[in-house]
Amino acid sequence: MDATSELLTRDQVPEEAKWDLKGLYSSNETWEADFLSLESQLETYASYQGTLSQSPARLKRCLKFDMQFSQTLDAVYTYAHLRSDENKTHPGNQANYERVSRLLTHYQQARSFISPELMAIPEETMKAFLDDPELAFFRFHLEKELRYRPHTLPKSEEALLASASEMAQAPQKAFTMLDNADLQLGSVEDAEGRRITITHGNLQSLLQNYDRRLRKDTFETFYKAYEGHQHTYAALLAGSIKKDIFFAQARKFPSVREKALFSENIPVEVYDNLIGTVHNNLKPLYKYFDLRKRVLELDELHVYDGSVPLVRDFKWEMSYEDAVEDIAQALVPLGEDYVSTLKRGLLDERWVDRYESKGKRSGAYSSGCYDSNPFILMNYQSDHINSVYTLAHEAGHSMHTYLSKKNQPFLYADYTIFVAEVASTFNEALLTRYYLGRELSREMKIYLLCREIDNFRGTLYRQTMFAEFEHRIYAAAEAGKPLTVDTFKELYHELLTVYFGDGVTLDPCLDLECFRIPHFYFGFYVYKYATGISAAYALAERVTSGGDAELADYLGFLKSGGSAYPIDLLRNAGVDMGSPKPIETALGKFADLVDQLSVLMD
Repeated sequence: MDATSELLTRDQVPEEAKWDLKGLYSSNETWEADFLSLESQLETYASYQGTLSQSPARLKRCLKFDMQFSQTLDAVYTYAHLRSDENKTHPGNQANYERVSRLLTHYQQARSFISPELMAIPEETMKAFLDDPELAFFRFHLEKELRYRPHTLPKSEEALLASASEMAQAPQKAFTMLDNADLQLGSVEDAEGRRITITHGNLQSLLQNYDRRLRKDTFETFYKAYEGHQHTYAALLAGSIKKDIFFAQARKFPSVREKALFSENIPVEVYDNLIGTVHNNLKPLYKYFDLRKRVLELDELHVYDGSVPLVRDFKWEMSYEDAVEDIAQALVPLGEDYVSTLKRGLLDERWVDRYESKGKRSGAYSSGCYDSNPFILMNYQSDHINSVYTLAHEAGHSMHTYLSKKNQPFLYADYTIFVAEVASTFNEALLTRYYLGRELSREMKIYLLCREIDNFRGTLYRQTMFAEFEHRIYAAAEAGKPLTVDTFKELYHELLTVYFGDGVTLDPCLDLECFRIPHFYFGFYVYKYATGISAAYALAERVTSGGDAELADYLGFLKSGGSAYPIDLLRNAGVDMGSPKPIETALGKFADLVDQLSVLMD
């Protein structure tokens, strides 16, 4: 299906192009039976409340019940959300999704006593519990929970913090409404004299237009809107930062950054290594900017010149089936079992809901539950190469999930955000390696190289700049510096000069960019994009240049789920994110791509 095809209704989509949910639930009636059973079991949680300190056996019974309840809820929720995303206009599916969302809230409330009761068990008693064979299976699960003991407050104070949680979301919610609903981004006139309203959705398309006047007008008009609300944006971001500081101090963390990294047990050295290593490898990025300036024949390169394709009128056409075949060939280094399982899933076993249809959710994702195969939502377009890369990306997530659940019990099958993007980006890296290893036209090679370079630029360099901004602005706030409009803009401008160098002319309005990044309302999250792509490319290099041992290490990582802390899982796979080496490997790949592009453009 291509972008010009008329959208089909759900009933018109061929069965082989839809995901097959019958392995999860054979009918809505069987789903309903599990849903009602869970509702009736909720009251069982109350029978365990106040008893967890009695004995290891009693604690085990509670944890086992909680695990079994969670596993069934995982299936019930997954089925409802997948059905909901098939067609957002289907009233029955939407109603069931609302029902299961309410059940999820009731479940969280019913089990909320578990963590406080665990924390209340005296340390010596808990140490004896953990050494008891009854709790051997749950030991790592409990150790992760008990890490929070020094940061858990008395019951009354915990209740007070919990009651403040909804109020604490106000800055982020206000930002979302202002940025997506109230902010008017203005309009620009194209070469044919048509007025185009700027939206967040079409901004990148406008900035990729070959008409430089249109790009410049778009850029300046877009940021003019932010300039008109800069004091409001600054107040909202400052409020979010102060909220984070309040909760970090209340829970006795030295800083917000340490609180954010604590949940996944990530040492602060990982964060610092990322920033330091990127700083030491900015020259290839500057070289790319100089190359872009030369190819576009510009006296000055501005940020609004940074996304213009260097190849005009690039044509692409590939069916879904051919995309699967290319992806399978690209992933041959991962072994016959991996490739054959993936091909079966993408074709015969119908893991994928392939094409856009009326009412279907946009975008793409990989989902599923412990008791099902993975499911991939796609809106595949045969005339755009990004669809092939998206399928390879989501297939990476799905195979990570598939192998984790096949080799780990439910309690330890889920992996954390820190490692979530590794397998998906790994697959994209192998796909590019496969394509660049074929006989291609010069235009195709340039297109692929630019695509990969821009992926690095947006994920590794840009997200690291964001991460450094977060670290510096939080440190300033924690030191008592006022968070004014000028504070934000001055700090952000300093980083822009570092990451763009002398080869890019920085328009003053770009300082306002710090006010439009939604991830800044989820403190210290963006660094994971940069560490994820670094780990993925380091592992891809290790596997493709290594042998059976290196492949076994990587497959072992995919099979490990959440059975250890993420930094340990990656170390076992062959990359130590506590050192600069994986980031240096990824940045070395970036430098090589720029060199290849430079040769082609000469």
